Amino acid sequence: MITREFTILAPEGMHARPATALVKLTRKFQSAILIKKGTTEVKMNSLLNIMSMGVKAGDAVKVSVEGVDEAAAAEALDFFFKEGLKDW
Repeated sequence: MITREFTILAPEGMHARPATALVKLTRKFQSAILIKKGTTEVKMNSLLNIMSMGVKAGDAVKVSVEGVDEAAAAEALDFFFKEGLKDW
């Protein structure tokens, strides 16, 4: 299992467009991918799951990846949260 923490850099937080991009990204992998904010943890394979968390700019989230392609998934998520999410 690979676990990473990220701070949301997008000024608008995790709204529908970046959340949709995140769901599309996670569906490319076989591994189970979870996101946690505070005490709430959900699978990242559903737009509703992610939107229900209400992630705002500056919030810290923890992402856990476990499965056969966890290294590749973790690398893709690193890029998404550190670089890709800034542009939303």
